[in-house]
Amino acid sequence: MVVRSARVLPKVLFSLLVAACGRVEPPPPPAEEDETEERDTRPRRAATEVVFDPTNPPPGWVQCHRNHCHHQNGRVASYAQVMEEIGATRMVGGEPPRAAPPAPPDLLVTPPDAERTQSGVLTRVLRRGTGTRRPGPTSTVTVHYTGWTTDGRSFDSSIPRGRPAQLPLNRVIPGWTEGLQLMVEGEERRMWIPEELAYRGQPGRPQGMLVFDVELISIRD
Repeated sequence: MVVRSARVLPKVLFSLLVAACGRVEPPPPPAEEDETEERDTRPRRAATEVVFDPTNPPPGWVQCHRNHCHHQNGRVASYAQVMEEIGATRMVGGEPPRAAPPAPPDLLVTPPDAERTQSGVLTRVLRRGTGTRRPGPTSTVTVHYTGWTTDGRSFDSSIPRGRPAQLPLNRVIPGWTEGLQLMVEGEERRMWIPEELAYRGQPGRPQGMLVFDVELISIRD
């Protein structure tokens, strides 16, 4: 009996201790290291927004108009290309134009200062050029242009495409071959081309006299 009582006594004491102190919870396991604790969670200051303003060209660009810009090294890029290059997120005045310019008011009535070539092409300088070179009959020219029929419908334009066109003058309509040779680099002209020097009534082509605004950007012989 004595031995049995000695064995029971520790159990009784443990029960009394638990009753007095309440249930003893095991210690929590060690917390796992949070890899995010060392990260900088402070709010970051937003970078300055880059805005493209065609009236105030970015450094290196000397002129921006008609949906493209001229660089001082001679290259030409659309507004969208310039915006991507400088990291601009928006443009002053909205998005680059996605439609051809509206028809000029003198589609049918040519102004008195228009010049007539021997073949009958009428041209009028809209903006003087900065260069001295003129293309030859087989030169390849880089141009921005828009063409209208005399009812005011635009049938072709490089403006909405956002990039100038490269065209060999011996593979365009005769009125273009003649009219472009009157121009120097950087010049812009309006040309009234009679049907016989345009598409000559070909089916599926613009009919009648055509009016073009053409800007001669560069010449490659």
